[in-house]
Amino acid sequence: MADQSELSKDEDAHPQEPKRDQWGSKIDFILSVVGFAVGLGNVWRFPYLCYKNGGGAFFIPYLLFLVCGGVPVFFLEIALGQYMQKGGTAAWKICPMFSGIGLASAMLAFFLNIYYIVVLAWTGYYWIFSFSAVLPWSHCNNEWNTERCVSFASANNYSNTSIYVATSNITDKVDPVVEFWERKILQISPGIDHPDGIVWQLALSLFVVWVLCYLCVWKGIKWTGKVVYFTATFPFVMLFILFIRGVTLDGAADGITYYLNPDFSRLADAQVWIDAGTQIFYSFAVAFGGMTALGSYNKFTNNFYRDCMLISGINCFTSVFSGFAVFSVLGFMAKQQGVSIEHVAESGPGLAFIAYPKAVTLMPFPQVWSALFFFMIMIVGLGSQFVSMDGFTTVILDWFPQLRKTPRREVLNALYCLISYLIGLTMVTRGGMYVFQLFDNYGASGMSLLWCCFFESVAISWVYGGSRFYDNIAQMVGFRLNPWLRVCWTFLTPLVCASIFVFMWATFKPLVYNRVYVFPAWAQGLGLAMAFSSMICIPLTCLIKTIMTPGTLKEVRYVYLIQSLAI
Repeated sequence: MADQSELSKDEDAHPQEPKRDQWGSKIDFILSVVGFAVGLGNVWRFPYLCYKNGGGAFFIPYLLFLVCGGVPVFFLEIALGQYMQKGGTAAWKICPMFSGIGLASAMLAFFLNIYYIVVLAWTGYYWIFSFSAVLPWSHCNNEWNTERCVSFASANNYSNTSIYVATSNITDKVDPVVEFWERKILQISPGIDHPDGIVWQLALSLFVVWVLCYLCVWKGIKWTGKVVYFTATFPFVMLFILFIRGVTLDGAADGITYYLNPDFSRLADAQVWIDAGTQIFYSFAVAFGGMTALGSYNKFTNNFYRDCMLISGINCFTSVFSGFAVFSVLGFMAKQQGVSIEHVAESGPGLAFIAYPKAVTLMPFPQVWSALFFFMIMIVGLGSQFVSMDGFTTVILDWFPQLRKTPRREVLNALYCLISYLIGLTMVTRGGMYVFQLFDNYGASGMSLLWCCFFESVAISWVYGGSRFYDNIAQMVGFRLNPWLRVCWTFLTPLVCASIFVFMWATFKPLVYNRVYVFPAWAQGLGLAMAFSSMICIPLTCLIKTIMTPGTLKEVRYVYLIQSLAI
């Protein structure tokens, strides 16, 4: 088994390789993991899922999958990275037969980084418009508005509670905030087969956020560990400000009640359990290789167990707290419009770019609250994006250690950002929203995450050995952990992942945008190909290693077991 002295010997055996970076302090590590794990999904997806799936009753499957699925895999990845002192792919040398897990995670991270940052490009564009004398999505007197645009609301007419008419109650009429989103920001085309050119404003915004991300990672983990002092903490300040503003609005109590009101009958719906499971794995950002990479920069003897407990608590608290901030505002908006909250509740881009911008037009000083909201979204997204980027480039640096030298590292980061930017240009065309939906639903899909998490648990507990891995952890932290994690890795986590995976396939439906546009068959096929491109890495690698290693299947297993023990 490896210990710290053996790891040191391994470094001495390769004196020509540049020394691997480590965190400057424990707080650098904690804030980086918080910045990566606490992302847009905590702010714009969890509150909606909670309201949609039974309010307070949703916490039952959420907490169950948290304890049996998300937290165990999160601990596993951090522990693996710290023990191996390697990133997402090289760390899986601990179990050579399943080294494809690292490749699958790297592909998921690559897909995620390409499309996730497009949200930041939209956000930056909205943020600039927040400084207008009158918010352009608050009225219909813009060049992009059509005759269907109807608005009876004004940012300066806050006291009138009956001035706003819900678009859902007006046949063939469109709210100005919807036209701003679709006709000004996206300039959306009829379908994915109509790219119709690049929206240059979005292309410029995308370029700017890529430059910002590059500046956050260009000097490596030492520099990134300092940037997160701002990007991981400031969003909590902004969220608290928006929460205080939200709960003081008329109708806030109705929104919070709607958010948490338990409906236990919803627990009979399999979709509720699917939503809870996928949200847990997304919110902990596992299976992307990033957590393994972040753990790899720890000192070998770091007490990661205590750190992970703290981070898990922060992550879950943020999700729940975001719900109060979001639904207090939605409750206010529903009361102003005279409609039920279900007509204004949105998830994902619909919350950030339609529902919330509409809400701020009803508040005093709307430009202030719009600027604060979009700045928070920007910082939350940046914190996840550049840490995920660093996790992906760690894979390359582990493959080619010579690239750790300056200026090679800077060139590598610049090249990676440039390639990703060029691919991302397909998402800022007039048909870019459809491309974005493909990447979002298939490139880094819930099915792919569950697939990777399943094999991570199986590889460690059933192939490498859960007891052996517990011994490795004891070497690092100085004590033996409670057996609960081992029970999860061995039985509960694979069962949870497999069950949700099967349910997702059983309820699979073709991708639809905006409940109207059905993606053509070739686009659906392209999306599924993206999903399978990462998933196939694990069984394919296992098959190749089995075929290329002489001997029977039992002998091959022992060969790779001996190799893993020699790590």
